[in-house]
Amino acid sequence: MKGLLTISFLFLLSPVFAQEDAAALAKQLTSSSTTDLQKVTAIFRWITDNISYKPRYSGRVAVIGAHSLKFSQSEFVIDDSPLKPLNERIADAVLSSKEAVCDGYARLFNVLCTYAGIRSEIIVGYARSTQNKPTEKFGVNHYWNAVMIDSDWHLLDVTWASGYMSSKKNEFVRDYDENYFLAAPAIFIQDHYPDDVRWTLLPDTKIPEEFRLSPFKQKSFAKYRITSFYPSTGVIEAAVGDTIRLQLETSVAENARNISPDVLVDSTIFSYSPSSIFLRPGEAEIATENNHHNYLYKVTSPDVEWLYLLYNDDMVLRYKINVKKKRS
Repeated sequence: MKGLLTISFLFLLSPVFAQEDAAALAKQLTSSSTTDLQKVTAIFRWITDNISYKPRYSGRVAVIGAHSLKFSQSEFVIDDSPLKPLNERIADAVLSSKEAVCDGYARLFNVLCTYAGIRSEIIVGYARSTQNKPTEKFGVNHYWNAVMIDSDWHLLDVTWASGYMSSKKNEFVRDYDENYFLAAPAIFIQDHYPDDVRWTLLPDTKIPEEFRLSPFKQKSFAKYRITSFYPSTGVIEAAVGDTIRLQLETSVAENARNISPDVLVDSTIFSYSPSSIFLRPGEAEIATENNHHNYLYKVTSPDVEWLYLLYNDDMVLRYKINVKKKRS
């Protein structure tokens, strides 16, 4: 009996130790797994069962379930030590506090998958809080993941799968939702729209209704204090031969030039598809009066679908363009 009690005691202690260290936790969670699916399932379910949504913070909008909330770009006070990458430091902080917002959930999942030998990506994009109410606040407000299982990419959202916020008490209610685990891309796109359209995992993506109200605000939109843009709606009708004029207005153009571009952006997106055009403002327009920055694009092909506006080599806005072969 004494030996049995000792074994039981050590078993109870093991998870406590592992939960403080991402590498040890990943090893423990996947030690008995023989397939990629089993590993991903174990990691996903451990997070949904053990990490709670953090209800009080300040910053930009994040979305969980059907509720709109706010989150800060850096949700934890993290040691500036260069010994660990940011993802790992945030994962360690989440494991220590057992709380996170979507950024922390996605980074923790990514880190645990990496330690388990599973390829994973952190996806940023727009999450619709109310299915039937498109909004002009159309831009990056949420983090989720893509994971590779048996050579195929799959989509999942560990934040939304974990539960929801009680609107009356502003408290997290743990309630596992399997719909956000390896969801079919055609279903996932209904309320998750990535800033990089490649991560829809769909050959042809039906654009959200929000494009009718606004262009998509990419992750870097907020940091340049863009006060207005033209066109104000996100869908542009054009024909081959047309010249499209677009404009941004910023409040602090000189300071923006001293901001470093986002080093985490995959630069291959700039040339991955002939359907996407990436525009920079005219050199003579950078320091014009009233901080207006002008863009011109002459339509030369009916295959163009997307116009991205770059500022300081960061993607800040994306428009949907519908091109006719010629004017009738």
